[in-house]
Amino acid sequence: MAAGLAWFVLAALAGAPAPARVAFGALQSDTPPDRLSATGLFADLRTRRLAPGVVGYAPSASLWADGAAKERAIALPSGTQAAVSGPDLLDLPVGTVLVKTFAYPATATTPAQVMETRLLVRRASGWVALPYVWEPSGREARLVRAGARLPVLAPGPEGHPLRLTWQVPNVNQCKTCHARDGALEPLGVKARNLVATGDLARLAALGLVRGAHRGPVVPRPDDSTAPLDARARAYLDANCGHCHRRGGSASNSGLFLDWEEADPTALGIGKRPVAAGRGSGGHEVAIAPGRPDRSILVYRMESTEPGVMMPELGRTLPDREGIALVRAWIAALRP
Repeated sequence: MAAGLAWFVLAALAGAPAPARVAFGALQSDTPPDRLSATGLFADLRTRRLAPGVVGYAPSASLWADGAAKERAIALPSGTQAAVSGPDLLDLPVGTVLVKTFAYPATATTPAQVMETRLLVRRASGWVALPYVWEPSGREARLVRAGARLPVLAPGPEGHPLRLTWQVPNVNQCKTCHARDGALEPLGVKARNLVATGDLARLAALGLVRGAHRGPVVPRPDDSTAPLDARARAYLDANCGHCHRRGGSASNSGLFLDWEEADPTALGIGKRPVAAGRGSGGHEVAIAPGRPDRSILVYRMESTEPGVMMPELGRTLPDREGIALVRAWIAALRP
């Protein structure tokens, strides 16, 4: 997110970020702005340049979404700070707005496209999700609580374009990934996810975060200098752990793929599924050490069949690089 990173540098030179001119009050309302331009989050919607005080960030590991780029930002009400209270989620004040835009940059064979901007807004009653769908012109986005299906031309393997249907989730589907123990919560703004990218230090330098991170750091899955186990666990945490965690929407499976999980069986090693079916692909265990081809996890990651593929929301294409990483990790596990 070049605009966001440039703002980091300019704000740091100035000593502190300018107060955000975000419509915090309107976003707290039961009738939030129906146009993204009215939220005040962007100085220029056409270029998606962030407004002053809205700061870009990126977690070390990210959810695969059919190869789309994800541009993230955070806005805090004036006079407030987020706090590091451990390696997990930052303690974010009421009024916080988290922004995530999904877009395809232009390539030699496909045009630039922007599909949606999702907002997570912290109200006194908890977090709410607000999905904004962009107009084809790329000049405005409108709040669509019911979700949408958008035709896109995505960059495919070896540069070949692929015609896909982009699915914007409705507000209830957001709960599938973001709910824990029934309550909506953010996923990426965890202290351990912001260290490797340098963003936790940047946010602290801007006075937006207080407290120091002490504990494990989640590496980038593509960081070849990091241990294979940590890279694979980082990928699984970002792509599977939001549902497959204790208190998550898939907790009844007993398969927990989040970063915190320490029990090898709960992580899937040698674990038989709670209910066998076509989702198992005829395999017996979630992760068969040394045998990725006999692992249900790999089978479901490679599938594009509804009801079998995992994750079941947010993608239609398999993530070939992610699958290769998980395959290498399983192959290295000792039986």
